[in-house]
This record gives sequence, C-alpha cells and structure tokens, in this order.
Amino acid sequence: MTTPCPHPSPRLGACLLALVAGTLIWSGIGPTERFTWALEIVPVVIGMPLLALTHKRFCLTRTSMLAIATYAVVLLIGGHYTYAAAPPGEWARATFALERNPYDRFGHILQGLLPALLARELLLRRAGIAPGGWLAFVATAIGLGVSALYEILEWPATLAASHLTGETAEGFLETQGDVFDSPKDMLMALIGAGLGQVLFARIQDRELAAGAAAKRKTEAPPNEKRAA
Repeated sequence: MTTPCPHPSPRLGACLLALVAGTLIWSGIGPTERFTWALEIVPVVIGMPLLALTHKRFCLTRTSMLAIATYAVVLLIGGHYTYAAAPPGEWARATFALERNPYDRFGHILQGLLPALLARELLLRRAGIAPGGWLAFVATAIGLGVSALYEILEWPATLAASHLTGETAEGFLETQGDVFDSPKDMLMALIGAGLGQVLFARIQDRELAAGAAAKRKTEAPPNEKRAA
C-alpha cells in the first residue's frame, strides 16, 4: 500500500535534493583534506540516493525532509573545511571566546535530532504507536543509539581507511585534543534528540494528520466528494 505524501509540495523533495547535490559538488572542489572529505560524505552519498528511490513509496514529512537536508549540508561543509576549521564554528569561537571550534558539537546535535525525528515518524506510521511519553522516550533513545553506534564505527572505519590510504584520520575524528570528545559528542546527540521531540513533534503530527486527511479525501466515493 502506498503511504500518502504528508507534505503539501511535491517539489520539496526535488528542491532539497538539488540543494544537497549542489553542496556535495561544491564540497568536493579543493577540500582542505581530501581524505577527511571522502569519509565525511559517506552518509550523504548513501542516504540521498536511497531517499530518492523510496520517496514515492514512502514520502516523509516536510519536517523530516528539512532535517535530513540540513544535516547533509552540515556534513558537507564540515567535510570541505574539516570540522576543526569550519567557518561557522570559527565565528562562534571568536564571538563567544570559546577554546575550540564548536562546529562538530552542532553537527552531533543534528546527529541525534535527525534519527530521533525519523524514528518517531516511522513508529507513528508503521508501528501505530500513539504520540506521548513512550514514543518520545523510544525516539530519543534511538537518536542516542545511532550516535553511539557512529562513535563505535568511527574507530574501525578510520583504521581501515588509514591503512588503505596511508593518511591519518585526525581530520575525521576531530577530537581537537579533548580526551572526552566521544562522550561529549553523544551528550550533544542526546540533547538534539530531546530537542527534536520538544520542538518538532507537534509540527510533525500536524503534517501526518494533513496527509491522512488528504488520503481519505482522495479515497472517498464520488458522491461524498461532491457533497464535501
């Protein structure tokens, strides 16, 4: 059964895909560290074609699609400059007198927020879980779990890539000398996952309700449509 498209503009997906594709091309032109760039773009290179192929069969809400595109652009900017030297983070460091570039912390907030929003939407639409505390808890836990899994996978991925290329992975890990970088990253992801539930849950619910209403209208018998 085809899932109704829960956002009003059928062009939104194409526009966001074009934005991410354009940013991907830009990011690959003279990146600071080609090796770091290649590692950073992996989620985008895998995720965007997958979303494009499944878009008609399972169209996501506007909220989820915007979150995906935002996170992809953040990844690509970080890959182009490296997270330790990304201009938005350098501005924040200079403005707020910070000791390190915080761009990677922002990226990890989105790393928790995005999977939590996607998990919430999938649980609502496929598992039939009603909105409420349990849904928020499970979605937030999934966001944290994805971040923890990413931190674990960074280790073998960077070792393997370094072995194959002979280059170091410091630009990809971006600890910036912080021995507690990994737990702090996961904390940022937990904060992002929780913020996603607080800030966007009701918006997502309204988008899903609008999609369900549109589906009922299209499936209504002709006489009911004329009466409406």
